[in-house]
Amino acid sequence: MNKDNFSDFIRVLKEKNDIVEVIGSYIKLERRGYNYWACCPFHHEKTPSFSVNAADRFYHCFGCGASGDVIGFIKNYENVDFMQAVQILAARAHLEVPAYDDRTAEEAAAKKKKRDRLSALMKDAARFYLGNLYSGRADAHLAYLQKRGISPSTARKFGLGASLDYVSLPSHLLAQGYTAEELVDSGACARTDEGRLIDAEGGRLIIPIINHMDEVVAFGGRLLQKSDRAKYKNTRETMLFNKSKTLYNVNLVKKEKRAAAISSLIIVEGYMDAISLYEAGFHCVVASMGTSLTKEQARLAKRYTENILISYDGDFAGQKANLRGLEILKQEGLKVRVVPMPEGLDPDDVIRRRGAEGYQACLDAAMPLIDFRLFAARRKYDLERTEERREYVAEALSILREAESATEREELLRRVARETGVTLNALQRDFENAPKLPRTEETPPVRQEDDADAERKAARFVLAAALLGKPYAQKCDLMQFEFTDPTHRTVAAYVTKERASGSVRASGIFDLMPADGELAEILDLDYGDNLDSAAAERYFADSVALLLRRPLMNRVAKLRADYEKAQTMQEKREILTRIDEYTKKLKSLTAGGMV
Repeated sequence: MNKDNFSDFIRVLKEKNDIVEVIGSYIKLERRGYNYWACCPFHHEKTPSFSVNAADRFYHCFGCGASGDVIGFIKNYENVDFMQAVQILAARAHLEVPAYDDRTAEEAAAKKKKRDRLSALMKDAARFYLGNLYSGRADAHLAYLQKRGISPSTARKFGLGASLDYVSLPSHLLAQGYTAEELVDSGACARTDEGRLIDAEGGRLIIPIINHMDEVVAFGGRLLQKSDRAKYKNTRETMLFNKSKTLYNVNLVKKEKRAAAISSLIIVEGYMDAISLYEAGFHCVVASMGTSLTKEQARLAKRYTENILISYDGDFAGQKANLRGLEILKQEGLKVRVVPMPEGLDPDDVIRRRGAEGYQACLDAAMPLIDFRLFAARRKYDLERTEERREYVAEALSILREAESATEREELLRRVARETGVTLNALQRDFENAPKLPRTEETPPVRQEDDADAERKAARFVLAAALLGKPYAQKCDLMQFEFTDPTHRTVAAYVTKERASGSVRASGIFDLMPADGELAEILDLDYGDNLDSAAAERYFADSVALLLRRPLMNRVAKLRADYEKAQTMQEKREILTRIDEYTKKLKSLTAGGMV
């Protein structure tokens, strides 16, 4: 299939996947007027600013500027590339994705082919490990699972397996027809310094890491005996596996959500914690696999619930980096509570020592993130010592600046007062008088309203009105303007071309440029009645005049300079005639006329 035919397929794909239905399957949309609204899934907000334009088939967030068509939404929400997004939507619409001979497409097809091969290899490796576990040769692995209280049914549900040595896996995979390069690229195998292929998880209990698409993307391995080597080890990152974008056990959580709504999601550090909690009946649990939480993981968790319970080990309270990492969850609009664990114990320890009831008691004691930060700060200081008590008060007041309401802040100030013996009035005075830390989030710089800025605003307005098909903009020739911004020129050319072929569909612009930056600024104007009032029509006329005026003024200035250099009266008369022509046009524009 050639490029034009593939473009036709993409057009059909978008038509078959109604953008409102697709986005509505991920987030709750509310209809207001002609558009649908929601809180943006790509940044934290309390007031909905994420709009889906059903008629023009695109989405735009007036808060963060995220924009795109239905393919762009899937790319951003599912954290996949273009072809993977196409595959997801094609499966949804029961369409078969064709191949085409464009060079870029060939590269994408080659990449997809390689990814599919590695995915198949990892699945075969998982089956090999699973077979080992029940082969009669993995007594040590089975004994370890029994010791940890993991039943055979739970072990099978998680696909747990056994690596018996360093050579069996590569031999098996090579016999299945995979190449040595594929074995290494998958991460399942590695090469020694001498160049021999070995099992990257040799001799360990194997924990397959499965993504939200039910693909085995990596393996975790647990040593069975004490050693100077790392107790836990993941296979390296590959084109299948990006640790920062993966949550362990998300595949089973996805199945839980299909069966019933999930009230809250427990996040633990390690995969054995997740497996132990699942065994004890806590099925809505995922593991961050020891990393500080990332935005991608936060967004992945948000697909299943807005309520997050962080259940790390008992030493977690003192880990500043991880505490800061939890702010990412809050920034993504999740409601975060932290589960206080007994000192030195992790969730798996609590399950084994105190049972499901003991762990449930920990969950019942979960506290909001700001309360936990205060709790963590309190554990660092000996309040019997005057100096440390003052240091605690200073840190506590800094934490309380993040309180979301005056009520919450006063309640926590009362707690600090009880803990330290400092009066509430004194704490309140110190809080009000303490220097305020600068905001960490970026704020747009204040710009001077100069001619260049006014022209940029005018260009955005004219292009927004034309791109979004406003009646008063339909007869405006965009090619008459001398746009200097590349985005402006691209939008003008797109609208002009689409008008010639029938009608303009705004979503098509996303095929030509990234849905951010200057394009986001243009789309931001499609808010409220910015483009739909009588004032908007007048502003459009003024903007057209402004955009036409500047080139004319530049020409007049240049002609005046040419006049001073002219050598003959004939040249001077010709220049004056042109100056007079441009001056009349300028007067007509000043009077409100449109050229």
